[in-house]
Amino acid sequence: MQEIKQHIACIFDLDGVLVDTAVYHYKAWKQLANSLGFDFTEHQNEQLKGVNRMRSLDMILQWGGVEKSAEEKEVLAARKNEWYVAMISKMTEAEVLPGSLQLLQELKSQGIKIALGSASKNSSLILERTALAHFFDAIVDGNSVTTSKPDPEVFLKAAELLNASQEDCVVFEDAAAGVQAAIAAGMKVVGIGTIENLPGSDIVIKDLSEITVTEIERLKSLTTDKG
Repeated sequence: MQEIKQHIACIFDLDGVLVDTAVYHYKAWKQLANSLGFDFTEHQNEQLKGVNRMRSLDMILQWGGVEKSAEEKEVLAARKNEWYVAMISKMTEAEVLPGSLQLLQELKSQGIKIALGSASKNSSLILERTALAHFFDAIVDGNSVTTSKPDPEVFLKAAELLNASQEDCVVFEDAAAGVQAAIAAGMKVVGIGTIENLPGSDIVIKDLSEITVTEIERLKSLTTDKG
C-alpha cells in the first residue's frame, strides 16, 4: 500500500470543494444583473459552477436579454470582480468546508502531493484568507490557464507541476464541467455533491469529511488494477 500511496497526487478544485465562495459569486452576479435591470436566481448560479468569468457573464446577459459590446463586457466583468473581491477579502478560516482541513492535513502528513486546479482568478487571496495556502505543492488557477473546464488543461498542468502521471491523479470536483475535465485528463474523480449533478464521477460524497486517505488509496489502486 505504501508504494501506491507514494504515487498518488491529489488535485482539488477550490470553490465548493475546499471553501464555499459560491454565495459570494451569486451575490456579486446578482448585484450586476440588478444594476442592468433584471434578476439573477440561485438556480441560474448553479449553472455557472466551474465556468470562467467571461463565459458566466455571457450566460447571464443572455438570460437577461441584454447585449453588450466586447469592451462593455470587460467593464462589467471587472465591476463584478471588484464586488466579489471585496466580499472574499473578509473571508475567515471558519469558511473552510467540513472535512477539508482534516483531509489536507492527513495528505500532507503522509507525503502525498497536493495541487489546486481551479478556474478562480482569486485563488491566492482565498487560500490566504482561509489559511490553506501552505498545503499546496502547486497552484493552477484562472491566471495560469488559457482554456476553462471541461477542457482538461487545468488538471494536466497541475499534474505536470506535481511531476505526477495522469493516471496517478485523483481530482476532487463539485461541478459537472470539472468532472468532465478530469475524465478528459484520464484521472480519477471524486465528486462533491450529488450523483445526479456529477455524472461520471468514480465516487460521490457530500463533503470531504466523508473520505479518508485510505479510501483515496483504494480508488487509486482500482486505477492501477484496470490499467
